[in-house]
Amino acid sequence: MENLEWPDGKHRCFWANPKNERYVRYHDEEWGQPVHDDGKLFEMLLLECFQAGLSWECILNKREGFRRAFAGFELEKVCAFTAEDVERLMQDAAIIRHRRKIEAAIGNARVFRAIQQEFGSFDRYLWQWTGNQSLREYGRTTSPVSDALAKDLKKRGMKFVGSTTLYSYLQAVGVIESHEPGCFLGEGKKETQ
Repeated sequence: MENLEWPDGKHRCFWANPKNERYVRYHDEEWGQPVHDDGKLFEMLLLECFQAGLSWECILNKREGFRRAFAGFELEKVCAFTAEDVERLMQDAAIIRHRRKIEAAIGNARVFRAIQQEFGSFDRYLWQWTGNQSLREYGRTTSPVSDALAKDLKKRGMKFVGSTTLYSYLQAVGVIESHEPGCFLGEGKKETQ
């Protein structure tokens, strides 16, 4: 797919919306950068699970609302959320008010914590799926890695973690690097074989 002409002369991935500065900054500064911080990995997983069936731009535009509503994405605080918190969140117009996703976010936080306890960190668990290296691929929505990860996380009790959602997550946190060849961040990079 052809990239747009950008005022700064840089070409970006086709999905980056030039009219949304927040989205452009996300593309340029975050998306595809390897993440090893469990706090950031939790934040992005929570947001990706809310994104299921919606656009990432919609979620990104509500990111600060999610940050406030979900206690700054502090894992232990989210793990402690109760039924009262679910009701509070159902009234919060700054986030996606979807009961099953809200309940899944809390349950997923608890599974995330259990994975940390088992592996020493969620980072260690996540990056093992690619041998601790970023894979380079683009033009896909799932892969054998996202299929296997989805199966494992579902077995552990996570919800809203299908292969497509997890592929998007893996791209967001740099486990899979997917900037297009025409993008200034993907120039000269070849797919992982």
